[in-house]
Amino acid sequence: MFKKALAIGALAVLAIFSVPTAANAAAYGDGGDNGATVVVTPGAPVTFSFGGFQPGEQTVASAPDAVTLSALKVVVTASKPAGPNGTVSYTASATQPGSYTITVSSATNVATGTLTVVPTDAAGSGTGSGSNGSLPNTGFETPMLIVWGAGGALVLGIALVFVLSVVRRNKSAA
Repeated sequence: MFKKALAIGALAVLAIFSVPTAANAAAYGDGGDNGATVVVTPGAPVTFSFGGFQPGEQTVASAPDAVTLSALKVVVTASKPAGPNGTVSYTASATQPGSYTITVSSATNVATGTLTVVPTDAAGSGTGSGSNGSLPNTGFETPMLIVWGAGGALVLGIALVFVLSVVRRNKSAA
């Protein structure tokens, strides 16, 4: 019985501490290259570079109707040849907040990028940050000392209940 309870407790502790590591392992974009997410304010243009194409190969870019690619309102597609190093760049902008996927494809490669348009905040910085320029706090605000103290108190309480039950059994057996 004790071994089962100990195994369940160990699994619970492992589950609690392994979840944050999985969230930190995500690969985030680097500013516009193949699969990156770029965050801008409404109407702000941003240049996406896509690589992995053959030099001079014709590429076709597609985006939702709300996105403007290379100063043309794109309903379905726009095309441009890849440069000598196999990269092609498209300038994109959108006036409506939202997340838009830009796909560039050719005969040999498909690359995507995400344009995220955020509404301009009340401070006017348009970065989605707080009024003082810092990132908004969206996490757990309790200090870690309190969290660890509460966890330790819980473990001590469980140990006390276990010890008291063992003592009670020994007294009733004697």
